[in-house]
Amino acid sequence: MKSLSRHTLLFQRTLHKRAMSTTQLFINGEFIDSQATEHIEVRNPATQEIVTRVPQTTQHELDEAARSASHAFREWRKTSVLSRQRKMLDLQHAIRANMDELATSIVNEQGKVMGDARGDVMRGLQVVEDMANITHYMQGNKLEVSSDMDTYTVREPLGVVAGICPFNFPAMIPLWMFPVALATGNTCILKPSERDPGAAMILARLCADIGIPRGVLNIVHGAHDTVNFLTSDSRIRAVSFVGGDKAGKYIYERSAQNGKRCQANLGAKNHAIVLPDADKEHALNAIAGAAFGAAGQRCMALSVVVLVGEAQLWVKDIVARAQQLRVDGGFEPHADIGPMITPEALRRAELLVQSAHDEGAQIALDGRNIKVPKYPNGNFLGPTVIDNAQPHMQCYKTEIFGPVLTIVHADSLDQALELVNNNAYGNGASVFTRSGACARRFESEVEAGQIGINVPIPVPLPMFSFTGNKASFLGDTNFYGRSGVNFYTQLKTVTSLWRKQDAVDQQATVHMPTIN
Repeated sequence: MKSLSRHTLLFQRTLHKRAMSTTQLFINGEFIDSQATEHIEVRNPATQEIVTRVPQTTQHELDEAARSASHAFREWRKTSVLSRQRKMLDLQHAIRANMDELATSIVNEQGKVMGDARGDVMRGLQVVEDMANITHYMQGNKLEVSSDMDTYTVREPLGVVAGICPFNFPAMIPLWMFPVALATGNTCILKPSERDPGAAMILARLCADIGIPRGVLNIVHGAHDTVNFLTSDSRIRAVSFVGGDKAGKYIYERSAQNGKRCQANLGAKNHAIVLPDADKEHALNAIAGAAFGAAGQRCMALSVVVLVGEAQLWVKDIVARAQQLRVDGGFEPHADIGPMITPEALRRAELLVQSAHDEGAQIALDGRNIKVPKYPNGNFLGPTVIDNAQPHMQCYKTEIFGPVLTIVHADSLDQALELVNNNAYGNGASVFTRSGACARRFESEVEAGQIGINVPIPVPLPMFSFTGNKASFLGDTNFYGRSGVNFYTQLKTVTSLWRKQDAVDQQATVHMPTIN
């Protein structure tokens, strides 16, 4: 608690000094002031005070970032895999040493509570740690296909790659992208969200501190113009994106049209099926944390609970568990849920809650108009529970991206599975049960990329990969782990012949070669 109080005092002392600062660019190893004439204000979601201004990077600056990354690639690709592994080890150490600074920036700009902000950093750090295993990931295959003839594969980097990040994980998502890109020998241009770029800028500073060469990582800012550049410039070979449906589809299609690889994580509507034999206390705690944590602003947040059979009687228990959660500013030591990112995001969520009432659902717990005395201007929405929703309702079909849980009732596992599988999205799905047979059937039949059995947010650790599917993902290769390495590399296949008799043979062979 004392530690959090110090963070609060630091925040209060420095906020005024930082209020009108402008976030810099990071190009060719230097932090530079943009010459932009357009800026986007970043406001603290709990207070509405201006934290910084983010420049719309100019076309000249974007071009300079691409030129710097392209030039740096010529040498970076030649570095040994052991050298790049060493940089990943150094980076993970630097991130650990600066954990509180990163988390404080996230609370200040994004609004998360401090514990969740540290979790944001930690889940990204795990990807960096996994990249210390890059010596294994980069190994190719070799086979003697004929006498004196070998075929083998070499895994090579693509070149300059780009990352376009969302607001909801200011540290984790950048760390899904640029460490994997750099470890595999690429150079990277990263665009953090214009709503909370601070954590990415700290990470850039740490990269400079550990000796990542100039131009290997570059950071630019902005909105549409920056996205258009990153998806069209011929020097950029691949684009990674995490965010909403509209932007993701645009980025994927534009990247493909310009001959680039693209991986795009989009929206989600994650379901959990609760069977009547489930461990009730465990299920209730898991549901509350997964639905309302991070103010519901997670692509793997639990959006819909399907109560099956006698579990339909648990609605009051879910409401009671949600009411125990404390809504407050992220620096407050007792806070469970912080503010939403912007007033516009808050209004959108409130309108979707109202649409549920208008379409005939019951608002079992209404978090609208919640009062947080210390932060009267914050973008706060309390935990909200919508009961008896139907699949045709907007609250069911639309990703609300707020602390709102929608409850649907089902008579059987068959009916519950049909509901989940008819959902267009496929990021994740969970089941709560004590029955191994039911869990096995769910695992086999549910149509989602990441499955939790008595686990509400089944985000894989980075030795695996993030494997959302259906309408939640566009592309062929997923994020981090083996899939991430595959995305940022290409295979070169070599067939070589070193014949024993070549030292003495003098006559050429003119017939079609065959395998003997």
